[in-house]
Amino acid sequence: MKKIIPFFLFIALLFSCATKDDVVYFNGMDSADNSIGLDSYSPTYHIDDELVIIVNAMDPEAARPFNKSSVSISLDTQDARGRERIQTYRVDPDGNINFPVLGMLKIAGLNRAQATKMLQDKLSDYIKNPIVDIETVNYRITVLGEVNRPGTFTATNERITLIEAISLAGDLTIYGERENVLVIQDYDGKKTYTRVNLKSDNLFESPVYYLSQNDVVYVEPNKTRARNSAIGAQTGVVLSSLGLLISMTALVVTILNNQN
Repeated sequence: MKKIIPFFLFIALLFSCATKDDVVYFNGMDSADNSIGLDSYSPTYHIDDELVIIVNAMDPEAARPFNKSSVSISLDTQDARGRERIQTYRVDPDGNINFPVLGMLKIAGLNRAQATKMLQDKLSDYIKNPIVDIETVNYRITVLGEVNRPGTFTATNERITLIEAISLAGDLTIYGERENVLVIQDYDGKKTYTRVNLKSDNLFESPVYYLSQNDVVYVEPNKTRARNSAIGAQTGVVLSSLGLLISMTALVVTILNNQN
């Protein structure tokens, strides 16, 4: 019996033990001195981006022709008043927006600072010291696969990281493959596919560390999930229960032998 006990314990450990490195992020991060300097990142506008652009000036009347009027929206047919919503500019397939008075303006490929300066320069011919504010209102990211809350999320600003997107989705499940996360991007109709290792500090140097509008993040299942799927969920429960039973049996036998 004493020879069998170590065997039982070994089998039990196979069901109960896991390596920390399998689930911990940023294993390659050795020092806090490794500053990468990503503060300069600024997303650019793309086709189908929906923008709110507001022009202000010292003389509000002078800026009025360059602002779209608000529209009333109501989801309640009994309420005729509705609520006010500022009309937006959608970047067309040619990368342009149709701006009041100024006409068609090429904005795709520009970041917020560049687009703001371009508008201010053009508006200076009409109003003194124009102030331009631009906001993207359909900045959404989709996270799918082995995460706790898969879905599509609206970013609160125009700079969201891969880590923040995963956080919005409730983090990876224990079955998520951390070394091979897929990021799918669409740049004006051309899709790109990038693989990312969340366990490496090289993540922070990845071109997809900062996500773009409409990016899709897919976390594929790891080998454990694949094996469980192959043998069935019920079989997995049976094996786990068997491992627990073996551990308890071995413990009882050990206690009895010690008493003898």
